[in-house]
Amino acid sequence: MAFESLTKRLQDAMGKLRRKGKVTEADVKEMMREIRLALLEADVNLQVVKEFTKNVRERAVGVEVLESLSPAQQVVKIVDEELTKMLGAETVELNKSPKIPTVIMMVGLQGAGKTTFTGKLANHLIKNEKARPLLIAGDVYRPAAIDQLKVLGEQLNVPVFDMGTNVSPVEIVRQGMALAHEKKNDYVLIDTAGRLHIDETLMDELKQIKEIAQPNEILLVVDAMTGQDAVTVADSFNQQLGITGVIITKLDGDTRGGAALSIRSVTGAPIKFTGTGEKLTDLEVFHPDRMSSRILGMGDLLTLIEKAQQDYDEKKAEELARKMKENSFDFNDFIEQLDQVMSMGPLEDLMKMIPGMSQMPGIENIKVDPKQIARQRAIVMSMTPEERENPDLLNPSRRRRIAAGSGNSVVEVNRMIKQFKESQKMMQQMTNGNFNIPGMDQMFGGGIKGKLGKMAMNRMIKKNKKKKKKRK
Repeated sequence: MAFESLTKRLQDAMGKLRRKGKVTEADVKEMMREIRLALLEADVNLQVVKEFTKNVRERAVGVEVLESLSPAQQVVKIVDEELTKMLGAETVELNKSPKIPTVIMMVGLQGAGKTTFTGKLANHLIKNEKARPLLIAGDVYRPAAIDQLKVLGEQLNVPVFDMGTNVSPVEIVRQGMALAHEKKNDYVLIDTAGRLHIDETLMDELKQIKEIAQPNEILLVVDAMTGQDAVTVADSFNQQLGITGVIITKLDGDTRGGAALSIRSVTGAPIKFTGTGEKLTDLEVFHPDRMSSRILGMGDLLTLIEKAQQDYDEKKAEELARKMKENSFDFNDFIEQLDQVMSMGPLEDLMKMIPGMSQMPGIENIKVDPKQIARQRAIVMSMTPEERENPDLLNPSRRRRIAAGSGNSVVEVNRMIKQFKESQKMMQQMTNGNFNIPGMDQMFGGGIKGKLGKMAMNRMIKKNKKKKKKRK
């Protein structure tokens, strides 16, 4: 993730504070100096950094904080709240038209990922709202953009309106809008052209498209890897077009990512989505509080749960919970879970969403090798149906046969079976309400037992209660 180096610096800065029983103004001042340097190194805008550190310092040196029973946790809580505020405080949903279609216009510089995001947003709307979108290919200056949008449309089974590269983008949008009204599409997503830099011709064209389409949303797509230039670009587009939201792409890249922390403060436009990969499913709704938790190394249980729920129905989840509780989780379930987890994204990224996991020693060096996953799958597939259902049958001779059949050594087969049995025990512990798993007590602020660890759990519980009420 883009904020890994920032997360480490902030954890180091606040870690010194957590080790103190009593916190003084001098301690807070020293921590704020380190946080300021960490934010600047991460490419956060200077004015934003000044405002942030000023707000945290003013709140952190109050009597109610310094004289509280756990001042370090109080200060960390303040940093979390101020960081959330900097990122926008509240999750902002897409603006929708009271009458169909809702029109969403993508703008940005060339290479920011507008076309890819258009496909991702269409996929998001289809999955979450059963929408019937129409995509308009308005980028006539890059022929590959039209072809790319058509390919995405085919993958999603969504119509793409284009008129080639010899027609004005303004005319393409005019006719595309007419078609959307005729076909009664509930969403229109307009992919517009970008340039290598902001110029008057680009802005004039976008203003004309805005006039014709009357969009409910003008979403600026910016590349997290462009650093402070992303803030400059966002400010310029906002002044010229009045953007309604920002999309940050390539947050999965090896980048400082600080621009994402600055855009909301500089433009006032909310960040609505983030792109975290190349796949159509690699799109996340932007939640300021969750992003703050991730940056501070406090995990993001809600997003982790939502990722799981996207590919899971309730019956499957209940069946899995029953098997875990009864300790009847077998190798068939193991393979199903393996496929499920791998579809959610890189395992090392998912692990960091668990509160406190990012602080465990060596977590940054963990990389899950896809070949290792393939080897584990081969081992299970070399078992008989009876062996998969009853791992206790796996005596030495059977293990030798499985090793030969899967192209692995007996040592690797033994190791995999041992890991499976250990995970069985851990799952049973968790279903019985026992969270005393090795390493859990080292979590941020005392882990699940501590105040900060409980914050994420409480958010999850509240959200699930709301969902149940809606169903009733």
